[in-house]
Amino acid sequence: MPHVDTHCPYCALQCGMRLDGTSVGPREFPVNAGGLCQKGWTSGALLRAGDRLSTPLVRRGGQLRPASWDEALDLVADRLAGLRRDHGADAVAVFGGGGLTNEKAYQLGKFARVALGTSNIDYNGRFCMSSAAAAGLRAFGVDRGMPFPVTDLAGADVVLLAGANPAETMPPFMQHLRGADLIVVDPRRTPTAEQASLHLAPAPGTDLALALGILHAVVAEGQLEKSFVDLRTGGFDEAWRIAATWWPERVERVTGVAAADQRRAAELLAQAGNAYVLTARGTEQHTTGTATVGAWINLALALGLPGRAGSGYGCLTGQGNGQGGREHGQKADQLPGYRRIDDPAAREHVARVWGVPPESLPGPGRSATELLDALGQDEGPKALLVFGSNVVVSAPRSQRVQDRLSTLDLLVVADFVLSETAALADVVFPVTQWAEEDGTLTNLEGRILLRRKALDPPPGVRTDLALLCGLATRLGQPAERFPTVAETVFDELRAASKGGAADYSGVSYARLRSGEALHWPVPAEDHAGTPRMFLDRFAHPDGRARFVAVDHGGPAEPPDAEFPLQATTGRVLQHYQSGAQTRRIAELTAVVPEAFVEVHPDTAARSGLADGERAVVRSRRGETFAKVRCVASMRPDLVFLPFHFPGSARANLLTNPALDPVSRMPEFKVCAVSLSKADA
Repeated sequence: MPHVDTHCPYCALQCGMRLDGTSVGPREFPVNAGGLCQKGWTSGALLRAGDRLSTPLVRRGGQLRPASWDEALDLVADRLAGLRRDHGADAVAVFGGGGLTNEKAYQLGKFARVALGTSNIDYNGRFCMSSAAAAGLRAFGVDRGMPFPVTDLAGADVVLLAGANPAETMPPFMQHLRGADLIVVDPRRTPTAEQASLHLAPAPGTDLALALGILHAVVAEGQLEKSFVDLRTGGFDEAWRIAATWWPERVERVTGVAAADQRRAAELLAQAGNAYVLTARGTEQHTTGTATVGAWINLALALGLPGRAGSGYGCLTGQGNGQGGREHGQKADQLPGYRRIDDPAAREHVARVWGVPPESLPGPGRSATELLDALGQDEGPKALLVFGSNVVVSAPRSQRVQDRLSTLDLLVVADFVLSETAALADVVFPVTQWAEEDGTLTNLEGRILLRRKALDPPPGVRTDLALLCGLATRLGQPAERFPTVAETVFDELRAASKGGAADYSGVSYARLRSGEALHWPVPAEDHAGTPRMFLDRFAHPDGRARFVAVDHGGPAEPPDAEFPLQATTGRVLQHYQSGAQTRRIAELTAVVPEAFVEVHPDTAARSGLADGERAVVRSRRGETFAKVRCVASMRPDLVFLPFHFPGSARANLLTNPALDPVSRMPEFKVCAVSLSKADA
């Protein structure tokens, strides 16, 4: 097969690359301009993974043993039918992933609601983008993480990055920021913060107070864009009543960020010709994540940035299809096109496309954390089907999740390797990888991309679409309702999304193959797409953006005498998510071969530890083991762990499953811990 132009299998930047067999080369594409990070360069090794699955596995006598596809499909369908008959449709749950293509995410939501009739479907994007999505919906009336092309950032004078470390998580992104003064908000001195003109390092969980302090400085110094606020927004007075009480000196006492630095940040943003405020997981993964993102959006609105060419607010999506994955129906409260599942008009439209009665569709289900916690409970699901996620490593309080999985009557996992979650399953289906199938993804700027098939999968491996069709037909559905060709599924997705906020109806594989740059909404085949949103109006009925009144509350679990430190989690350059992919690439694991915990040298010494020694980090939920890395720039009250490693090195053994009341996002970014020397 000749070389194929496609896209990287990792983050939402979706860098353009060229595949020749399993050999990766760069290509010119706007978001990466011919560059790739180390993960992208080595991604071809995934296609040669030595532990690749090529036959279904069925648990017999406590062991996973090879089985035929028909045998495995029949077993799963029979068990699902029995559980539904005995306990009702909600006895079965489905868990998806933000790395699934648009076609898979769409078909998974349809399968859950039509073939299974269950309300219990959610996905790991609830751990990633849900707080920013909720805040964007409140402020702008629609959620598109970055409502402008990445390349617009090259014209910025100032960019504020809150809770983002793209120098490690998406390195090619940094080239777009070369001409800007960077203001980086992060408790750690990350590689991104090293490049900043101004690094603000608030105490963990106090970002909201910092955003209020900078907004206070903007208004107090007479820098409010009053004409923009008056003409294009609503709710400023209510938001200002709270921000007025957060003068920078008060904020300094809470956050540790000097009042002078808060005022300097306000001055840089206000005096810039073009400026952007960008947020990411560091602001979102808190019980106050929606409010915190809302506070940064309030700051951007006060400066008149959103809806103006050359400036704006945006969120850096994490997973490869984190944007598209939440638009088309694998989220508990949504139907395709970013429609609400409890909206009668939305239900009628989608049901018509699916050929089923609207009343047959279930209502909203449990969010991801709540769904996992309910597994095996009296009123919870008895079976779980997992597609594209490794919850044993990625979910908060992960030992609890592992324990809940063990209580299920049936656990089914579709994956290309035996991940930590798949290893616990009753049935494992081997499915195709990124380069072995066609499919679309939507990158962080809302651009729909065609990731093209570059090589055939190993014998015995099938696509997720074929797996869903095989199960659906065994559950009594007509085969034509669950097509197995990605382009056919996409054409149905177009119809289902038509008229919705995320309208893909004008997108086609033919247009994508021709290289058109199509950012949603694309409501007609002769429509050029919408690379820049909000230039004329926001998506609320009155066309105005909304300030939302928010106040600082702090983390759900402050430190105390027993757990005097705070832990935060994240990624480093060689890591991606739970590691099911990157832990299988020798070049990446050679750089970071084992779990580590970053600690200030004084904090390590007080805990009786030295650099390189093995430590145990404990929280109220569990303990994890890691090698100490002494880092002089760390806050003395903070430790950092990557969440990439399995087993006793899982950072998510520690993390707090407390949820944001709006987005249902868990508090990954801060929990109270202790640090001590591990027993030999």
